[in-house]
Amino acid sequence: MLKARTRWQVASYDEAITSELAQACGISPLLARLLAIRGLDTPERAKAFLHVSEEQFHSPYLLDGMEQAVLRIRQAIETGEAICIYGDYDADGVSSTSLMVHLMRELGANFDYYIPNRFKEGYGLNKEALTHLAQSGVKLVITVDTGISAVEQVEHGQQLGMDIIVTDHHEPPAVIPDAYAVINPKKLGCTYPFDMLAGVGVAFKLAHALLEKPPMHLIDLAAIGTIADLVPLVDENRIFAALGLRRLNATRNIGLKSLIRVCGLEETELSAGQVGFAIGPRINASGRLETAEAAVKLLTATDTVEADRYAIELDQLNQERQELVAQMAEEAIAMVEREFPIETSPVLVVAQEGWNVGVVGIVASRLVETFYRPTIVLGIDLEKGIAKGSARSIAGFDMYEALTACKDLLPHYGGHVMAAGMTLPIENVDLLRERLKEVANECLTPEDYVPITKVDLATTIDEIGLDLAEQLEALAPFGMGNTTPILLIDEVAAADIRKIGRDENHLKCTLANGTKNLDAIGFKLAHLGDQFTPKAKLAVVGELSVNEWNGKRKPQVIIRDASIPHLQVFDWRGSREKRAKWRQLAREKHALTVVFHEESIPGLDELMRKEPEGVAAPASYLHWSSDVQETVPKECRWLILYDMPTRRAALSSLLAASPQLERIYCIFGDPEHGLDQIQFPRQEQFKQLYQFMRQYPAIKKIHLDALAKRQQLKPDILKRMLAVFLELSFITETEAEYVLNPQPAKSALDRSAYFQSWQEEAEMATELLLSSHESLIHYLTTWMATTPS
Repeated sequence: MLKARTRWQVASYDEAITSELAQACGISPLLARLLAIRGLDTPERAKAFLHVSEEQFHSPYLLDGMEQAVLRIRQAIETGEAICIYGDYDADGVSSTSLMVHLMRELGANFDYYIPNRFKEGYGLNKEALTHLAQSGVKLVITVDTGISAVEQVEHGQQLGMDIIVTDHHEPPAVIPDAYAVINPKKLGCTYPFDMLAGVGVAFKLAHALLEKPPMHLIDLAAIGTIADLVPLVDENRIFAALGLRRLNATRNIGLKSLIRVCGLEETELSAGQVGFAIGPRINASGRLETAEAAVKLLTATDTVEADRYAIELDQLNQERQELVAQMAEEAIAMVEREFPIETSPVLVVAQEGWNVGVVGIVASRLVETFYRPTIVLGIDLEKGIAKGSARSIAGFDMYEALTACKDLLPHYGGHVMAAGMTLPIENVDLLRERLKEVANECLTPEDYVPITKVDLATTIDEIGLDLAEQLEALAPFGMGNTTPILLIDEVAAADIRKIGRDENHLKCTLANGTKNLDAIGFKLAHLGDQFTPKAKLAVVGELSVNEWNGKRKPQVIIRDASIPHLQVFDWRGSREKRAKWRQLAREKHALTVVFHEESIPGLDELMRKEPEGVAAPASYLHWSSDVQETVPKECRWLILYDMPTRRAALSSLLAASPQLERIYCIFGDPEHGLDQIQFPRQEQFKQLYQFMRQYPAIKKIHLDALAKRQQLKPDILKRMLAVFLELSFITETEAEYVLNPQPAKSALDRSAYFQSWQEEAEMATELLLSSHESLIHYLTTWMATTPS
């Protein structure tokens, strides 16, 4: 049995709705079903989703504050007032700032831009920066992707004689700045039809209003910020992503061209995934490790040489960022395991001096992936006495709301349901951890700590082909709110299982149902391959992709999770690495090693003593036979049969004592010892031995080896044959010799209980040791099914 890592939730659908959609939109029932599952349950919604166009943009003037902002900006441009675009240092903030730079150039404005230094100034508007801007003659400040919480800072700036227009998309606090204009689709009282825009989406709407048409020449920048900021790719965000990717693939932005080349994607049809995992991180790297200046200069470059220089700089910074994240994540994971075990930690709050606050958000995401707990990672500045950090959450835990419940501990915080940032005094870190634990205990159940995989479609291998993959592509671009369709494929077997990649940490296999095969790959899932067994009936969830190789296109499933609902038998009989495998497996809390033969115990003890220093020794083992039995621990789910069972009764009683059994690992000792168990003399060999003893009625024990050689028997086999004769009174035994009984009673060999036991042992050993893997499975599972509980 293999338990799924996540909870699978298969979406339900209304057959009547899907039929209507299929007919009205001229699409397949399958595609109609996927649209309905996504809430696109009317022909109008479905058609709008499938056929994206700029005509679908909402009027920017539906955003509260837009009219005032446009009038003030036009006034500033006409009179030549100095304007400053005040941005943020993440990919959304950088793309927002860059979009506004291009816009201001186009409008002929007298402008500059300013992005605070993450390490020296922190997030958002700050009074020192605003003072500097006022002293340099700035009369109008336009914020992008920031400002909605900056009540005091906006008041300070306006007291200095500047007008401030706030454009932002973050959750507004109870009190918002009294700025000249505040544009935020989430603002209380704003009736804009869509409130999930990214910061760059709000900036795009401002540009739309100022240009009196959608600025489609800037939509590639809008796509980058929208995708990188992980906002839902629905409604207008889908327009930004879809049309922006189309523009990005033929971009005229010099900086983006250079960045795409540095990413090695110039020959690729760019997808949302490549923006999210290649382009976005490089833009982010600038603000995470240094200032965001290089990123803005790249996206606003007018010279190819200059753009190439900045693109290379961002690529190098990204490599440094990756190394830093790996180191910090390792330290943070070790801290959790050492100090905050997840069994007693509904929320993780980890803090350490020296952690780079520019990458704490990425590290928090790594911890969520590892432990699946709402997580805050903080970098401590002892000199200033503060901790700065980022939070990432899980489904069911509103991080922004939770932080609001602890706002008395947080001088500054902001964010969304799933992510947030904060600054707090060092002495409040432990208090914050305890308070958030209380919040989590009130709103989360044990089930909430198991990740959910939402399955769009339950299907079979027979239904999967290139045509299905092409239909699914109609739903792209994929991202938050419009995830790649997840398929559930049941009742398949895995074959040709292998580990691939430089570190052999990826899984490659073939899924088969007896009539058709399907290629599958699981990134960073090589460990799953060790848990698949031949002929096991798997259920797999994953994404359908198209693998192109040497001009051939084949459907391929990218495995996300897998389960096996039945007992598994792992056949390690012939494995050269069975001892190493046993060492690793025996440490698992659900595993129990069982020994049937007393003579196996010394060797097993020796193996356990040979563990390297610092490596935990495997758990103890049980000695089990028909006569010697112990209690099987309740937590036992996996049985490791270290050597061969001596009797069916021993195996039967063991299985009966293991009602929760999920896996059986068959090692069955050394091959030579196993073959000894298989050997059982023929009737003719018993007859020849008896006839020899009639000629030589007394056999000294010191001559047994010579006799075994003469009879072409192993010494152990000879001794066991003599034991049968003893039980049947054919012979007697003294301390020094075996003596033939001159007048024994006639008796068949099978009247000997020892003979019967030996014969049973040999038959059982033959079945267990020489059978095929399929026969071994059949034997053990049949035996389990007929074993009384």
